[in-house]
Amino acid sequence: MIGVAPPAYDPAAPTTATTLPVGAASTVRAYVAELFRRHRRAFLLLITVNTVAVIASMVGPYLLGGLVQRVSDGTGELRLGLTVALFVLALVVQAGFVRQVRLRGAMLGERMLADLREDFLVRSVGLPPGVLERAGTGDLLSRITTDIDRLANAMREAVPQLAIGVVWALLLLGGLVVTAPPLAAAVLIAAPVLVVGCRWYFKRAPSAYRSEAAGYAAVAAALAETVDAGHTIEAHRLGARRIALSEQRIKAWTGWERYTLWLRSVLFPVINTVHVLVLGSVLMVGGVLVLHGWLGVGQLTTGALIAQMLVDPVNLILRWYDEVQVAQVSLARLVGVREIEPDAGDASVAPDGREVHAERVRFGYREGVDVLREVSLRVPPGTRLALVGPSGAGKSTLGRLLAGIYAPRDGRVTLGGAELSRMPAEHVRSHVALVNQEHHVFVGSLRDNLLLARTGATDAELWAALGAVDADGWARALDEGLDTEVGSGGSALTPAQAQQVALARLVLADPHTLVLDEATSLLDPRAARHLERSLARVLDGRTVVAIAHRLHTAHDADAIAVVESGRITELGSHDDLVAADGAYAALWRSWHG
Repeated sequence: MIGVAPPAYDPAAPTTATTLPVGAASTVRAYVAELFRRHRRAFLLLITVNTVAVIASMVGPYLLGGLVQRVSDGTGELRLGLTVALFVLALVVQAGFVRQVRLRGAMLGERMLADLREDFLVRSVGLPPGVLERAGTGDLLSRITTDIDRLANAMREAVPQLAIGVVWALLLLGGLVVTAPPLAAAVLIAAPVLVVGCRWYFKRAPSAYRSEAAGYAAVAAALAETVDAGHTIEAHRLGARRIALSEQRIKAWTGWERYTLWLRSVLFPVINTVHVLVLGSVLMVGGVLVLHGWLGVGQLTTGALIAQMLVDPVNLILRWYDEVQVAQVSLARLVGVREIEPDAGDASVAPDGREVHAERVRFGYREGVDVLREVSLRVPPGTRLALVGPSGAGKSTLGRLLAGIYAPRDGRVTLGGAELSRMPAEHVRSHVALVNQEHHVFVGSLRDNLLLARTGATDAELWAALGAVDADGWARALDEGLDTEVGSGGSALTPAQAQQVALARLVLADPHTLVLDEATSLLDPRAARHLERSLARVLDGRTVVAIAHRLHTAHDADAIAVVESGRITELGSHDDLVAADGAYAALWRSWHG
């Protein structure tokens, strides 16, 4: 078959995910088999009720065929009353079991969809923090939304309907074999056309749907990044460039959409041709056999009706198999997270002390490109260390290594002599916490947002945590206090208030070592200074690594590390570094005037 070529490759619309992996065929098959094992009883029940419904549907053709045969033979007794009674009974049984088929199929689909959503969420949350942090916003968002939406239809209907269609077709073919074996052979005349058409389609469809899904992820990434960085784009007059990028990716995505639509426009006429061939071959072959006396006219009638009934299950199989092709791509993207090793760690690795030590650490986000180079740093318990330096020097990266978010490429980062990269994530979080300039207010009450840090905290402890970060004033002014709904659709919190909520969670979590990555960046300098003084009482006695561009934080620290080009170039107290008249002294003079 000759047709349009797929869209040319466009670097703006990658065909594979570059951050989170797409599951291999073996991973998808293993997960599908696991779903079948979980719901095998429901599948068996669905097949059973479907079998009864199909058998009941074949009663009508058999009764009609028998009636035609008796008329053809000139039999005086047609037994119309009994035939009608049996036909009505069969219709009632069929209607009842068809309802059960739909009910059982819908229930099975919803349960599998619920399992899939839960499995994806649990697996994603269990991934190493660094993996999720590096995950592209658009890619992760498209998996959670678009891929789940595509799978919803497949799980609710495609998988149950595909099972129904296969059983339906096999039973009808079996009935045809029992009625008139030659007619069953006649049906197979259309098989080559169906096989060739489907092979042509399904050879092209999976890769096309994968490209379509990846194209949509690229569109989502471009739009999400544009919205998130809206102020920056406006300030640098990058609007036209971002619009052009979005249009380029939308064009590539819609190109794949048109290509997959064209594939279906070729497949459907092939299916219609197959239906005509099935019925035509049965009638012609059956007619010849009847003329030669090798087949009864009643058998031909029954066979033709059953052959006509094959149209529905064949359409059902091909329709939902096509849907499964689309869903298979989304399923591969969702189960791809199963190919990432969970951050299990070694529960036996436990710190013996609270000293944080980075030893000859090298780290980079891309192979062969180091962000940190041979960094060594020792932070004694209770020390307040400030990391300063120009933007892009590696301060935040070093902070994430010290917090156990990333594992070094070379060297070691230890807490009390235990490597953070070998400890389970939950174990690390009980000792070390990271608060950065990125924060989130979850939909729910203010109380629920705070209880994320310590589920058993009392209201008194929640108010104490809010008071520690100077948030109790505006929190008490809320209409329902801690029960006030916040987040999307609820009471809107300002960026500064949202940041105070994040810091209050930190107070509740009560770790002994904290990494603050510009944790007060959204507050004005006076408010930030006031909040930092309030936090000082809470943080007293804890190890604190503070990353900030406001040098008053460094002035109050016990020690200051100057990070430049991925290396620590200066280390000492504020007075010592100012006296040394090096990079820090220059920063201090330029900031302090």
